[in-house]
Amino acid sequence: MTKSIILLSGGLDSLVSLGLTKEKLNVTLALTFDYGQKSAQNEIKASAKICEYYNIEHKVIKLDFLKEITNTALVSGEKLPSGDELNDEKQSARAVWVPNRNGLFLNIAGSYADSYGFDNIIIGANKEEGQTFPDNSAEFIDAVNKEFGFSTLVKPRVVAPLLNYDKDDIVMLALSNNIPLELTMSCYNGGDRHCGICESCVRLRHALEVNNAKDYIGKLFG
Repeated sequence: MTKSIILLSGGLDSLVSLGLTKEKLNVTLALTFDYGQKSAQNEIKASAKICEYYNIEHKVIKLDFLKEITNTALVSGEKLPSGDELNDEKQSARAVWVPNRNGLFLNIAGSYADSYGFDNIIIGANKEEGQTFPDNSAEFIDAVNKEFGFSTLVKPRVVAPLLNYDKDDIVMLALSNNIPLELTMSCYNGGDRHCGICESCVRLRHALEVNNAKDYIGKLFG
């Protein structure tokens, strides 16, 4: 029987990717990465709740070295982009860029796949973020799949179910498939609730508003 791993941050994209593929691709393991990001503990807690909901195994992998080699605002004491700063996509992307993050995450998942015989690795890469982050693009996914053909024996397939969708579409998919959006933690900051001003929060709130998901706005943003 086919079985799959998912890269799970607890954010909107990974939650919806799991909801869409859990049964079809038999997702049985989620990997959450702690690389010293401000939101690490919130991501771990949200991912644990999501895994409990979907009844899958959850592993947290610490990558302390990644914190040491990056100055990204996700990790450092620098202020995260907000407000008008988000209009400059290149500046915003640079501020939250973590060197080779998705490449590293996928290769770690590839090692798990090779060791335990997983057929697929699910990632929440999507169209909207793929426009500014090259490691969310279709070209990147294709390249990693080619790499695994040489670097593994199992040759797992990287699956990005949201690759052709933007955030508005992703929320629509969640609502139409009864995916529990109340479990998501998409905020880059480390507060108890979504801050509403970081890039991830702005994207999420806009998508909820477009889909008239007022109940979730209240639950997630207060």
